[in-house]
Amino acid sequence: MALRCWMIVALVASAAAPGCAVHADRLRDVRAEFYAGNVNTAAATLDRYLERVGQKEADVFKLDRAIIDLAAGRPEQSEATLREVRDRFDFLEQGDVAEKILSMATDDTQLAYAGEDYEKVLLRAFLALSNLMHDGGDATAYALQVSQKHQQIIEAGGSQPEENPKLAYKMVALGPYLHGALAEENPLEHDVARRCREVVCSWQPDFRDGKGDLQRALYGRHSAPGNGVLYVFALVGRGPRKEEVAEVPTQVAMLIADRIISHNAQYSLTPTLAPVKVPKMVASPNRIRNVLVQAADRQAGHTATITDVTEMAVRQQEAVYPQILARAVVRRALKKGALYAAKDAMDVNPLVSLAFDVGGVAWEATESADTRCWGLLPDKIQVLRLELPAGEHRIGLQASAGASPIGPAFHQTVRIADGRNTYMLANFPDDRLVGQILSSQ
Repeated sequence: MALRCWMIVALVASAAAPGCAVHADRLRDVRAEFYAGNVNTAAATLDRYLERVGQKEADVFKLDRAIIDLAAGRPEQSEATLREVRDRFDFLEQGDVAEKILSMATDDTQLAYAGEDYEKVLLRAFLALSNLMHDGGDATAYALQVSQKHQQIIEAGGSQPEENPKLAYKMVALGPYLHGALAEENPLEHDVARRCREVVCSWQPDFRDGKGDLQRALYGRHSAPGNGVLYVFALVGRGPRKEEVAEVPTQVAMLIADRIISHNAQYSLTPTLAPVKVPKMVASPNRIRNVLVQAADRQAGHTATITDVTEMAVRQQEAVYPQILARAVVRRALKKGALYAAKDAMDVNPLVSLAFDVGGVAWEATESADTRCWGLLPDKIQVLRLELPAGEHRIGLQASAGASPIGPAFHQTVRIADGRNTYMLANFPDDRLVGQILSSQ
């Protein structure tokens, strides 16, 4: 009976675990196709996965689908998908008690994926960018949501500073930057534009164009008569990803602890032989630094970072990493406690106790780190503001490793309207454009 008991537990855990354990492998295929410029193939691969996976993994794949649609010149579809996932993530913040109990018996891949904090914030930023690329009617609302959601996440971390690691989160300047750009276009909203520019300078003082934007806003000048403004947004480099890592020091500490307890207790604890697995946010290698922008076949400048996505993701995980590790340790402790209680209740003999330990090791070995993440985010979101005469302009974009180009130039013709903004968006994960150059026209 004892053997049947631990075998049932181990089989249930094993059956539940594989679903999201392979997410990193699936994501690797999609990333490879997308970064090679095969946007349609990446979309087809992702769609096949979406047909196979359950809801717990589908939401995070839809985030990548939205990036593919945006690159492919389908901003309306991208916005619709992002809005769907945003609402789903908001709903999942309520939590599910039954799911949480199951995850403690298996691992965190059994939880519905509700998004990392940085993903929830950037989701709203990409909603604003997607909206700008087709009608712009909701861009201001989305831009406001970026900061609102960030502040909500921080406040939800706890009221006591010593208990809230999310107070270390750096506010994202992209939201107020977009709001300021939109407000600056309206003569009645120069005060709003000025406040937004001040916030950008406060939250990201190292942003190259921050002080210049603020000076212009202080004087209430959008552009000289007969001129308009072009904002070139660039998604630069390959973004962060999660990898499964083994917490060896924690594993060793737990092994020592359970050996000490086993020596002094009536029954042995399951030895900690299986590694304690946790997700780790890692940066992708990148050689592209920015995007050179040409106007009228002349160098007009290069994009500057308004949001460092990789830094944001890595620092946020570092802030909450003790909580991630603590959850993994508690899960192990509960599994050991459950098996010990079963031994005690059944008053097992040494041979059956050993069988329990073997089953316990197998149970713990089924754990997988939750590597689900938004896999097609860029390393950085960058921008360049250009004031140009009203009329048509041939704009060239070229990847750069700094001051020197490292790839071919890609061109798009845009029409600049007197006293108005025009927006462009391009994805440069490496030396070549992936997909299309989008414009708000």
